[in-house]
Amino acid sequence: MTNPQYPSAGDPGVSDKSKVVAGILGILLGTFGVGRFYTGHIGLGVAQLLVGWFTCGLWGIIDGILILVKGGVDAQGRRLRD
Repeated sequence: MTNPQYPSAGDPGVSDKSKVVAGILGILLGTFGVGRFYTGHIGLGVAQLLVGWFTCGLWGIIDGILILVKGGVDAQGRRLRD
């Protein structure tokens, strides 16, 4: 089932989540795992939340940059849209 608000241009392998939003959330709020919660990766989001305090948010910043540069996938394995 696709969301008509975010058409995937006929490609069922494209997520309705944006890699730009996920990357920016990861950079700005990575300590809280918000970027991973946004993409549906609840386990990684909780891990970033717990470990983020010890790494001073560095994991979230690096994760956000990697999502912006390389892209990523949502919890269903679909490529994040541009």
